Amino acid sequence: MLDNLVYFIGACLVLVVSAEVLVKSLTKIANYFRMSDFIVGFMIVALATSIPELFIGITAALDGAPELSLGNVVGSAIVDLTLVVGVLALLRRGIKIETKAVRTDTLYMFMIAVLPLVLLLFDNSLDRFDGFILLSAFLIYMLKVYVQRSRFHDEEVREEGSKNIFMYSILGLVSLVVLVFSANELVIHAEAMAIELDFPEILIGIVIVSVGTTLPELIFGSRAVLMKHKYMAFGDIIGSVIANNTLVLGVVLLVSPSSLILDNISLLLFLTSSFFMVVVAFLFTTFVEVEKHILWQEGVALILLYILFMIVILNINILKVYSVA
Repeated sequence: MLDNLVYFIGACLVLVVSAEVLVKSLTKIANYFRMSDFIVGFMIVALATSIPELFIGITAALDGAPELSLGNVVGSAIVDLTLVVGVLALLRRGIKIETKAVRTDTLYMFMIAVLPLVLLLFDNSLDRFDGFILLSAFLIYMLKVYVQRSRFHDEEVREEGSKNIFMYSILGLVSLVVLVFSANELVIHAEAMAIELDFPEILIGIVIVSVGTTLPELIFGSRAVLMKHKYMAFGDIIGSVIANNTLVLGVVLLVSPSSLILDNISLLLFLTSSFFMVVVAFLFTTFVEVEKHILWQEGVALILLYILFMIVILNINILKVYSVA
């Protein structure tokens, strides 16, 4: 347990450094190609920071434990929309969302986030056909973002000289690899600690693995908003939720040798987590689309909502232990 804790902390420190380098590099590259921060955050960083979830999902599916990935997907969405958004709002003492395109895309995020739950409730299972539907939804949305990329703009985008663009590209690539590797190491040791605590697979994904795989978004988003690139941070958050609920889960279902059918306790954990995910996704969408900002008070509320979620989900597991006893 102590060795895993040491490696876990070390991986967190590496994440901080690599995320800071990545933000600086992507900012320079975006300015050079006159790309908007939102597009960079969604189409580059969000996909990159979803690689740990994808790797874990494929490994878990091939090992016959797709419940771990399902818990990770739902848990990561909750962490992104509560802890990450809440911390970003606190760091900037509130965040205004002036760009209409970004506000509109949160509605798409909400609908896509609910899609896996709808597919599961349709026949109480998830199979390869459902995986195909999720992957199709991801590809359609990616195509939409690319075709309509001109909608996303930033007032502060400036063209950079080409002298140092090669250096920033190398730095960005190296920091991205280090970020993904450190996130994967973090998850491995977090999972090992959770197994010693005798948690069910889906709960490990919801409580432990999701926090580890969401740290890249938290660190990247924090550095981005502090450097006044809030749309890059929001693009990462929205893109990560969409990628995890469609690309990651879709691939997991396609490579899984059998359909994903949950037992009673796993189904209860998933439905409870999905309910929280729908609630926080609705709140996030309301803050961005209707209010056009996220106040720091709302950020605090989102963080408290995550704490409430943890209390509820862990108590469900405690009830399970007592019922077995």
